[in-house]
Amino acid sequence: MRAEGELPFGEDEEVADPASEIEAAAVRLLAGREHSRHELANKLGRRFDRETVEAVLDELVERGLVSDDRFTEHYVASRMRKGFGPLRIRAELRERGIDGDLIEAWLDLGDDTWREHLHEVARGRFGDERPADRRAQAKQARFLQYRGFPESLIRDYLWGSA
Repeated sequence: MRAEGELPFGEDEEVADPASEIEAAAVRLLAGREHSRHELANKLGRRFDRETVEAVLDELVERGLVSDDRFTEHYVASRMRKGFGPLRIRAELRERGIDGDLIEAWLDLGDDTWREHLHEVARGRFGDERPADRRAQAKQARFLQYRGFPESLIRDYLWGSA
């Protein structure tokens, strides 16, 4: 039996500070993977007051716990490992609220790097042999376009001397 005025186990007398709840939720999300500021604002904004979420995120950015630059670096590396090209990665980063200048800074690896990456992806999917006929060329071109490679690199790979 509880004494009069005593709360059941695990219940605090006062509700926790909303800012500390938001910060704890943000840290839990960040423990799983990097998130962009925009992603965190959307996820936390569903449960908490938007103004308070923005204020907490400003503080987390200032403390270095949230960084769009770090998120972009990890995201680009991850998507490249999975065989995606610059057009697809750029579109996905825009959806995640990353600034265009930051996206371009991380995707500006030079045509040679993207060409080499396209060759690796194509080799992994189709082997070392080039397509024998137009139908096979079209199939490879569609695959590489879906993966987010620019038409110029695809053309060079399929029909050029690359």
